[in-house]
Amino acid sequence: MTPDDRKYSKEHEWALVTGIVATVGITQFATESLGDVVFVDLPEVGSSIEQFGKFGEVESVKAVSDLFSPVSGTITERNDAVIDDPEVVNKSPYEAGWLLKVELSAPSEIDDLMGAADYDKLTAEEG
Repeated sequence: MTPDDRKYSKEHEWALVTGIVATVGITQFATESLGDVVFVDLPEVGSSIEQFGKFGEVESVKAVSDLFSPVSGTITERNDAVIDDPEVVNKSPYEAGWLLKVELSAPSEIDDLMGAADYDKLTAEEG
C-alpha cells in the first residue's frame, strides 16, 4: 500500500516533507517495474536540483532509468547505503531505500505533487 504521509510524482518518485527538508525516493511501483536494482547514481551533497529535473539514474537487470526530482532545492544528504547496496531500494523503497534529503528552495512546489490516492489511481491505469 502506498504511504499517505508523502507526495508523489508522475515519474514515480516520492517526497516526505519535514519542515523545509524533503526526503526523496522512488516508489514501490517503480521498484517492481524495474526489477532488481543493481546500481544507483546520485549527485553529491551540496548540488542543486530542480523539480522534475533529472538528478541521477537507477540501473536494474532490465534497464537504466533516469531519476527525476519531485522538489527543487539543495541536497543536504544522500543515502550512500543504496550506492553500496542497491538492493535496499527494492527491499525498502519507503524507508531504508530513500535516496536524497533536500532543503527545499520552493516549498509550495509540493502542491504540484499527488497524494497517495491519486498516485494509486495513476499506477492502476499504468499497471
